[in-house]
Amino acid sequence: MRLRTDIFVSALLRRVFAKGGFAAVEAKGADEAGAVFIRQHFRDGLETLYGPAPQSFFDEETTGARLFEQRLTRKEPDRIREMLERERKFDPDLWIIELEAEDLGDIVPLVDERQNPL
Repeated sequence: MRLRTDIFVSALLRRVFAKGGFAAVEAKGADEAGAVFIRQHFRDGLETLYGPAPQSFFDEETTGARLFEQRLTRKEPDRIREMLERERKFDPDLWIIELEAEDLGDIVPLVDERQNPL
């Protein structure tokens, strides 16, 4: 069973703050099952966008876990915003979280691209 999105986001924000970073909810989606997108801001003004990993990355061991993949890496904020606007047209219930942290380390669970089954 997957953790409710509002609880997952709350825990994510707490982890960021505990590591000395900053986080904010830019857009609040569905409390129960909204998709989560993460904008990582860097000091040089660029951003990286993380989105939900495709279902093909999930198996019995990760059932209930939320995994993310990098969608755009170190791009201009306008490019990130455009992609998020397209995503929002497709899914108006999504969440957008902004993080200011140089290294996400163990804060955001990422898929291992080397294990991509496709």
